[in-house]
Amino acid sequence: MANILLQPLNESVEAEKDSRLLDALLAKDCPVMMACGGQAICATCHCYVEEGAENLNPISDREKRTLALITGATSKSRLSCQTRITGTGDVTVLLPEGLYIESADDLEELIGQRTKAPIRHPADGSILIARGKIITRSRIMELQGTDLSLLSLEEDDS
Repeated sequence: MANILLQPLNESVEAEKDSRLLDALLAKDCPVMMACGGQAICATCHCYVEEGAENLNPISDREKRTLALITGATSKSRLSCQTRITGTGDVTVLLPEGLYIESADDLEELIGQRTKAPIRHPADGSILIARGKIITRSRIMELQGTDLSLLSLEEDDS
């Protein structure tokens, strides 16, 4: 078993060897959308491994390709759906601040309200609406042309 420390929640969860880091996040009720269904082609399970990377599997080519497209990705970035626990040591994971949306309709009921956390795009993790900004109909109209259904398509891993 490995101990996974989730920041900024400051909560720990035990994870069995060969389980996904995603499973640890879900065990602590982290709001992970998994827009692509765990296929490593979206940003909604992106996290930063601050410590303990030696207790995790190496990054695959598919994960590298997706991370290259994610806004804010660093050398510590991982997709939790692709990250497996391989050791028994501690792992510290930093969750990016913000909420992901699946469609412009997700924001419709929030028009006129200020965001409490940044709202992020599920494909690349970019901030669509910054913290404290008012959600406007014009911003939602900009998003309505975005086709997020591509996130659920299988892609060839060759």
